[in-house]
Amino acid sequence: TGWMGEKTGKILTEFLQFYEDQYGVALFNSMRHEIEGTGLPQAQLLWRKVPLDERIIFSGNLFQYQEDSKKWRNRFSLVPHNYGLVLYDNKVAYERQVPPRAVINSAGYKILTSVDQYLELIGNSLPGTTAKSGSAPILKCPTQFPLILWHPYARHYYFCMMTEAEQDKWQAVLQDCIRHCNNGIPEDSKVEGPAFTDAIRMYRQSKELYGTWEMLCGNEVQILSNLVMEELGPDLKAELGPRLKGKPQERQRQWIQISDAVYRMVYEQAKARFEEVLSKVQQMRPAMQAVIRTDMDQIITSKEHLASKIRAFILPKAEVCVRNHVQPYIPSILEALMVPTSQGFTEVRDVFFKEVTDMNLNVINEGGIDKLGEYMEKLSRLAYHPLKMQSCYEKMESLRLDGLQQRFDVSSTSVFKQRAQIHMREQMDNAVYTFETLLHQELGKGPTKEELCKSIQRVLERVLKKYDYDSSSVRKRFFREALLQVSIPFLLKKLAPTCKSELPRFQELIFEDFAKFILVENTYEEVVLQTVMKDILQAVKEAAVQRKHNLYRDSMVMHNSDPNLHLLAEGAPIDWGEEYSNSGGGGSPSPSTPEAATLSEKRRRAKQVVSVVQDEEAGLPFEASPESPSPASPDSVTEIQGLLAQGLRAESPPPASPLPNGAPAGETPQPEAAPEASSPPASPLQHLLPGKAVDLGPPKPSDQETGEQVSSPSSHPALHTTTEDSAGVQTEF
Repeated sequence: TGWMGEKTGKILTEFLQFYEDQYGVALFNSMRHEIEGTGLPQAQLLWRKVPLDERIIFSGNLFQYQEDSKKWRNRFSLVPHNYGLVLYDNKVAYERQVPPRAVINSAGYKILTSVDQYLELIGNSLPGTTAKSGSAPILKCPTQFPLILWHPYARHYYFCMMTEAEQDKWQAVLQDCIRHCNNGIPEDSKVEGPAFTDAIRMYRQSKELYGTWEMLCGNEVQILSNLVMEELGPDLKAELGPRLKGKPQERQRQWIQISDAVYRMVYEQAKARFEEVLSKVQQMRPAMQAVIRTDMDQIITSKEHLASKIRAFILPKAEVCVRNHVQPYIPSILEALMVPTSQGFTEVRDVFFKEVTDMNLNVINEGGIDKLGEYMEKLSRLAYHPLKMQSCYEKMESLRLDGLQQRFDVSSTSVFKQRAQIHMREQMDNAVYTFETLLHQELGKGPTKEELCKSIQRVLERVLKKYDYDSSSVRKRFFREALLQVSIPFLLKKLAPTCKSELPRFQELIFEDFAKFILVENTYEEVVLQTVMKDILQAVKEAAVQRKHNLYRDSMVMHNSDPNLHLLAEGAPIDWGEEYSNSGGGGSPSPSTPEAATLSEKRRRAKQVVSVVQDEEAGLPFEASPESPSPASPDSVTEIQGLLAQGLRAESPPPASPLPNGAPAGETPQPEAAPEASSPPASPLQHLLPGKAVDLGPPKPSDQETGEQVSSPSSHPALHTTTEDSAGVQTEF
């Protein structure tokens, strides 16, 4: 391991120099941004400042394959609000607060639903280990419904379900975990986040690696570990591959274990080094801020002078490159992005409309105002319900950039899919929260049941108008960013042979005192970005003028749009269960003893998110009842198949005690659980080319007529679970 530790140290040292360099630039950009503002449209919907945290999103049973014993074991599993999948031996262990078997941070993982798909990936990961046909594979699944969590470097996790319906549900839940954990850098990190993502990009470009990078997933340390493993991997295979002994399956197993062990070692080294450098730059920050505050105007002037000299040098080459290699393809890339994205946002609107309309019908036909608290508690978590949101998210799966991916070095469309899905979740939560806020105001007038139903309908119509406007703004911004994300790396790569070697001569134009805040390389990238920006803005503007996919023109502004609405959101968060539900907790029975009522009822209220809306078709397989010990886990494929034949079923009662701090303490086989971050759902250009002070926004908007365009969405199946959490997100690219 000596050479591995040495090489890891060398890569980290090189990267962390990039990070230190980018930190000053990001700090300057952030402070400049605070003064100059965004120029983006004013959002009409509110955003939830206090996230729905400390809730359980989903719980249930699944089988997990234990590599040490080569047995399948029944596990009680749940997903808390931080989206770390937690596995217990059984439900009793969870209720007794026994430390969990595992807490899985799924950043960087992919979900596979077929053993063959998994075996193919394993065979490709280490040349020469593909098993011969007819020989026993590395993994056998006792049912036809596996879910495998695969990672290019870390250990793999093997699960299986009893039915296709269960597989679909867990796949939606685990995909939500991955989507959340991949966005491990908080969006409200306006300096450290952009500095880090810029440093990653600059480092990879220094190795002539342009374009999107699929492993920009997780928090900083996870991403840094992936960066090291990307370079270390080929050497590791060359060094250790020939030494592996045994049959192909055995060598595959050994390789997975070795890769995971090296990944853990790299992770620990990266964590220590990154924390050390982060502490160093944060200590330097006050002194840098003082210089920026004093000399902001001179720094801007100096930077503009540098940019003008670089522009004069590269503009002729860049314009030819844009005209010949980028401009002709912008309309087709935009169309490919617009269709699935707009379908997804329409589905968000339809799901929201359906949920509120169903609630209104329930108020009329059943519970009236007495049940409103219970209904609203469920509605408040809609954006974090993996299963109800699935119909929105899956619209992005049809995204294809056929023929364009190779041309523009786009390794995968997953970057764009995930970003759009995150926007969908944010806009759904904004719509729900705005609806909650406006309805709560109406309830202050003490309406009758009939008046309440009319109020719900009126508030729904107001919120839909706001949603249509915000949806258009968010999508236009997403399209502009995605087009930049496709074209900028391509242009940089094309221009590198003739321009990159000339850049050092511009260094002398930067005044020494400002060298921490102005870098030639960053200024060069901004100049390149400006050469293509006009064409991108024009393409998106034309799509809006043609009313394509319900995009509004930039000149459309919403005025008289609830000027005092944002003041309503300044109050304390609404506790629907406390204020409007007779039971005070969403309809669940109170604990039987007075002592329990004080602590456990309080904890349940704080942390339980409808963790079991019972599945009306069937309970979860092999669920132990809380009072009896869990049945012994079947140890073989034959035993499990026997149990399958018996059709063993049991209802799944709600977890009795919540997780401490949302995720139990215990050994984590993966690096630390996903960080939580609450932040306004902003999407600055930093997701694409972080740290760039570029105004992408159209003029500030305000009101327009919106065609209601209410379609009747298909009904959603009954579920067992729920959702929560309003965590900030940072994109992967």
